Amino acid sequence: MNIILLRDQDFIDNSEFAIIQDNRLIHIQKVLDPTIGQALKVGLLNGNCGHGIVISINEQAVILQVVLNHSPQKRHSFDIALALPRPKMLRRILRTIAEYGVENLYLINSARVEKSYWQSPLLHPDKIQNALIAGMERSKDTVMTTVHLHQRFRPFVEDLLPDLCESRRCWITDMGASQSAAEIDIASKPAVVLIGPEGGFVPFEVQLATSTIAQPINLGTRVLSVDTAVTTVLAQSLAR
Repeated sequence: MNIILLRDQDFIDNSEFAIIQDNRLIHIQKVLDPTIGQALKVGLLNGNCGHGIVISINEQAVILQVVLNHSPQKRHSFDIALALPRPKMLRRILRTIAEYGVENLYLINSARVEKSYWQSPLLHPDKIQNALIAGMERSKDTVMTTVHLHQRFRPFVEDLLPDLCESRRCWITDMGASQSAAEIDIASKPAVVLIGPEGGFVPFEVQLATSTIAQPINLGTRVLSVDTAVTTVLAQSLAR
């Protein structure tokens, strides 16, 4: 936890003072172990970041005097449309998405996505939020990724994707694509990137996406797991 994320309800009577009594208190006590008057890195969920001066701390609560004087970190230039992965992998990917500061994540269906994945408890809003917050706390971010669920591939591609890509590029990862992400510098402009499930998108899905708006790219000659593919795509713009 490299930043303490505050919620509006943490503030005492809408003042500059915030009280923390949950698992964040445990981290502050056991890991940070601050002294009175020490400044801690804090941020308001979906708001600015800054610091909190420790006013008091005991086993029940810590009270911080909060100053939020810095804007949130810049958003990533890519939005991601990801074929829903298996639940254990999804948790890791949500953290990664949050660490990179992706603004929108579209979890979509695909022929190779097992139907049972859509019944996973991890898709409950609270579970998604917890996974995202874990990534935000690591990367010192305050703005939460918006996660959208789309259980039908064709309507997503035909009805929604053109609007999402109206003013930016659209890429779909495909092992059979002739051009690689590195060769054509996909990070040079904002984009929506479609990433398939284990085994990739089936030919019909690639054809539908490319005939609608997307351009195919490969991520190299190696077969990558989905979480590695997500990281590979997002890392394209790290230096920008």
